[in-house]
Amino acid sequence: MKTYLLTPGPTPVPESISAIFAKPILHHRTPEFQALFQEVKVGLQVVFQTQQDVMLLASTGTGAMDAAVSNIFKKGDKVLTVNAGKFGDRWSKIARTYGLETVEILVERGSAVTGAQIQDCIKMHPDAKAILFQAHETSTGAMMPVQEICQIAQKHQLLTVCDGITGVGVFDLPMDRWGIDVLLTGSQKAFMLPPGLAFIALSERAWQYAKDSDLPHFYFDLKKERKALETHQTAWTPAISLIQGLQESLRMIRAEGLEKVFNRHKTLGQCARKAVDSLGLERLAKDCPSPAITGFWVPEGIDGKAIPKLMRDRYGVTITGGQDELTGKIIRISHLGYVGIFDLTTAFSCLELVLKELGHGLSFGTSVGALLKEYASEDRAK
Repeated sequence: MKTYLLTPGPTPVPESISAIFAKPILHHRTPEFQALFQEVKVGLQVVFQTQQDVMLLASTGTGAMDAAVSNIFKKGDKVLTVNAGKFGDRWSKIARTYGLETVEILVERGSAVTGAQIQDCIKMHPDAKAILFQAHETSTGAMMPVQEICQIAQKHQLLTVCDGITGVGVFDLPMDRWGIDVLLTGSQKAFMLPPGLAFIALSERAWQYAKDSDLPHFYFDLKKERKALETHQTAWTPAISLIQGLQESLRMIRAEGLEKVFNRHKTLGQCARKAVDSLGLERLAKDCPSPAITGFWVPEGIDGKAIPKLMRDRYGVTITGGQDELTGKIIRISHLGYVGIFDLTTAFSCLELVLKELGHGLSFGTSVGALLKEYASEDRAK
């Protein structure tokens, strides 16, 4: 059975990258690897839109979140966290683990935090040092107003720590231009690689904070990683094969051009939303839709856990359901990374089959027709 992967991580790996993993492995302390690593360093700066060093960690994105907290803050520091879902909640858990005083801004699932909510929280906690947030809450598909968050934080001298795991390489997140102090992501999203690499960059202001940090860390020591970058290496043994694949991934992104990458994701998001709407399903994140994933509520009377299971086991199409309190209540279809329009037509064709089988009334071809109509309406030259 042919399989299709439309999850928000891991995402499909292009054939040209998969082929690289079959090549003989390099030793990481050689001129050959250093030349490769130098190219990767520059390529990451392009995608992050920064002049700052982008450090590579052999971990998932959560490792970079852990590193951000443990390298920058002091025990007892007060931080604000935006909890709009499972991954916003993760910021709170990491901060508390390291002994930080954590104030949560709770956001309704499927919604984005507002500037007013942030202003009110800062007013109540003027001694806060930073705000930790997602660029995009993957568990719901809600995009956060990153630029506005940064503007408010800068006005009040708060550090901005942004999880861009399903944002970097999907939509515009210009680190330097917007003044994001810490930006991080992982390999298995827009970079089209298997899991196992995380990337993180700090502003000069964040590095000043890091000088006074007293929290424990050993493996995730960003000062050591920054120093190692000077010789085009990592502090510890790197994920060599993944970095070889990253070289090809960055070449693909740069060849397409960042603006076209962002537009491609935007178009696919618009198409997916039209498909969902055509089936009469209620979307999450209506006011803050995502170019990375589209989430929608399971129709009443349908077993929400059965939808992704049947799609995967019977038809080979893997999507995701909800997490934590949204388990069994929502469905999420991803369209980030190495995904094209015909991956989406496959996903929605399969969704129609399964919904029909589970008793939801629909006419076959409804969502695919709406999706293709939206795609055809877009200027493909853009």
